[in-house]
Amino acid sequence: VRQLGTELPAGFSLSQNYPNPFNPETKIKFDIPQGSSVAQTFLAVYDILGKQVAILVNQNLQPGAYEVNWNASDFPSGVYFYTLKTGDYIQTRKMVLIK
Repeated sequence: VRQLGTELPAGFSLSQNYPNPFNPETKIKFDIPQGSSVAQTFLAVYDILGKQVAILVNQNLQPGAYEVNWNASDFPSGVYFYTLKTGDYIQTRKMVLIK
């Protein structure tokens, strides 16, 4: 997990991964807003059947903007979902791995 800059976001957000579709690496950006307390942050990847296939973040994070890379070279082509859970915020997005 890499923190981006020093500005504090105004609200929670989970950005669409880039690039999408991807092969084999993609970047996922997310924001934890100013004013929120340090919270357990969990970012995981799920396959089309809902099985968790990777945990990208599982730690306490300060408010800020973050970026994490996912290398999916060991995974088959297909549709995957990634979910961010932090505090009361939960969001899921879809991404496509094409080999």
